[in-house]
Amino acid sequence: MTPLSFSFHKYHGAGNDFIMINQFKSKVILDRQAIAFLCHRHLGIGADGLIMIEPTPSCAFKMTYFNSDGNEGSMCGNGGRASLAFAYSEGLIGDTATFLAFDGEHQGWIHKALDATFDIEITMQDVQQIDFEPQRLIVNTGSPHFVAIVNDLEHIDVVTKGRSIRNSEAFREKGINVNFLEIKDGIAHLRTYERGVEDETLSCGTGVTAAAIAVSLLTDSEDITVETQGGTLHVNLKKSDKGFTSIRLRGPVTSVYSGNISIHKLTK
Repeated sequence: MTPLSFSFHKYHGAGNDFIMINQFKSKVILDRQAIAFLCHRHLGIGADGLIMIEPTPSCAFKMTYFNSDGNEGSMCGNGGRASLAFAYSEGLIGDTATFLAFDGEHQGWIHKALDATFDIEITMQDVQQIDFEPQRLIVNTGSPHFVAIVNDLEHIDVVTKGRSIRNSEAFREKGINVNFLEIKDGIAHLRTYERGVEDETLSCGTGVTAAAIAVSLLTDSEDITVETQGGTLHVNLKKSDKGFTSIRLRGPVTSVYSGNISIHKLTK
């Protein structure tokens, strides 16, 4: 059996880590099993997901995101920011670019690019459908999110409680990302259980966006800072009677390393 060999890069956006593949340079074909293998933290490279950036006629590039279980995912906010940094490092874009993702076009800006460290901002899609109650929010910010508003975030069993909500009768079929939000001393703190990863991740861009919407609904703020396990992210948005528009997600991205891999045999 001829091994499948290709180059990759490893990036993370506020601790949300991704295997990045440049499909402008090569055409790497990976099935679900191969992607799950590569993302496995013991058997493969290890990551929350895998991202391919590839040519598209309408934008600078297309981002295709796969969850760590090997299935194609919906919009990934931190993945979008990491893709912009990766495309910039690969010489594909300048300081600003429009890219295509699962939920449509996004505009992106590179505010800083110093060595392996970036400050990246992207637009998110408008949000009009909101199911909000005082202690929870259900909203789609490119990916579906459940935001539970809690008082003791540090001691929440995110995996157990998140998995329970994600697999409840209401959400079992399509799944949902589950966030636990605490507003403490005027600062939003967030922890997220991600579907497709089926575990807690250090941050989640669409989850931070959902949390920012919850904070705005509670406080009327349109400039929100969210502290995650992996770093600080900022969301700017405009609130109206019809929902939220002009949503921007900003935060750090880091290039970790690059390498080459040959897949000889996949194990279940």
